[in-house]
Amino acid sequence: MAPSFRLTFFALSLIPSVFSWGFPYGTEKVRGVNLGGWLVLEPWITPSLFDNTGNANIVDEWTFASLQDRATATAALQNHWNTWITQADFQAIAAAGLNHVRLPIGYWAFEVGPGEPYIQGQLPYLQKAIQWATDAGLKVIVDLHGAPGSQNGFDNSGHRVSTPQWYTNNTNVQRTDAIIKNQIGPMVNNNYQNVPIVAPLNEPAGFNGANVLSVVKQYWFDSYGNLRYFPGTSTQTNLVVLIHDAFQPLSYWSGFMPTSGFQGVAMDTHIYTIFSVPEVQMTQAQHISTVCAKQSSLSTFDLWVIVGEWTPAATDCAKYLNGRGVGSRYDGSYSGSTRVGSCTGLTGSASSFSSSYKTFLRQFWEAQVISYEKGQGWIQWTWKAENADEWSYQAGLANGWIPQDPTDLEYKDVCG
Repeated sequence: MAPSFRLTFFALSLIPSVFSWGFPYGTEKVRGVNLGGWLVLEPWITPSLFDNTGNANIVDEWTFASLQDRATATAALQNHWNTWITQADFQAIAAAGLNHVRLPIGYWAFEVGPGEPYIQGQLPYLQKAIQWATDAGLKVIVDLHGAPGSQNGFDNSGHRVSTPQWYTNNTNVQRTDAIIKNQIGPMVNNNYQNVPIVAPLNEPAGFNGANVLSVVKQYWFDSYGNLRYFPGTSTQTNLVVLIHDAFQPLSYWSGFMPTSGFQGVAMDTHIYTIFSVPEVQMTQAQHISTVCAKQSSLSTFDLWVIVGEWTPAATDCAKYLNGRGVGSRYDGSYSGSTRVGSCTGLTGSASSFSSSYKTFLRQFWEAQVISYEKGQGWIQWTWKAENADEWSYQAGLANGWIPQDPTDLEYKDVCG
């Protein structure tokens, strides 16, 4: 990064300050759930929204807005926003002993550029969500889940593309910086008791190489300045900045933003064991041992580390999980994969799950909770799904593989 920029913010960060984070990070564990598929559409979370369009080419929020009648799309979105997550969900999340919700939102909620088809209207729901969480005693993590040009090409960035262009076009990065600095930061920096964390960008595609990681690092530095300082001043806010590991091991980020120069930084890592052929080929015991093996890296990392996404699901069987029109590796319908077995009884309604499968879901859930609490804590993906109960915290509570109290563990020795 430019030395002058880094020196500027390093110097500011040396100003003596007493911070009052909105949650006692480092002392109490984060236990939370994601509100996935609400303000950013995901086909696998709400497949009916996509199937009801009758157009197989509608695969993300970009095409949802651009490939059907706009009035029809707008009405469908507004109905979805009004019904998918309500105040009752926040009350239920709090009643389940959780303390955080992570709320994905796309850049297009804040600004839409020329040629971008996105439909706006999400911001009032973000404001409602913050109030509902406050009333329920929950902390909100505002998570910028999609950036201009797409930061990873995934449908959950808003635009499913083979070549993401967020990091190849500096204008896209600058637009994202401006949203963080001028809109999200000012919206929440005086409400840090209820919105203690902002995640400036979800899952940038660090797997695409060093050039991407260089842009991402600079963006994390910029986001630190944009969120931790009131605009135009050297006065620090009490917001925590949640940066993502960009699909790199935690060891890659060792020493990045050291506490000697940066305060209020946490690392978000996402742990899944289902998005490759070798992973879906693992036995149930191997899924468990794989997550248990994460304990050492989580407990020794030099920043607060939160596992911001994970699931008790051990297959990629959920309909549209890999994208609308894309199959699953587990049953061999994903191009280039080798069939492991049938998806029947492993996804969909919990009524189709065997008692032994539910027992495994409980054991795998507990193994992850135990392991991720070796770090700062965890936020499961996701609260609700139309037809993938193995992913749903709500369904897990209702069907017994998630306890009503997340500290009430039946398999305390599951990690050995």
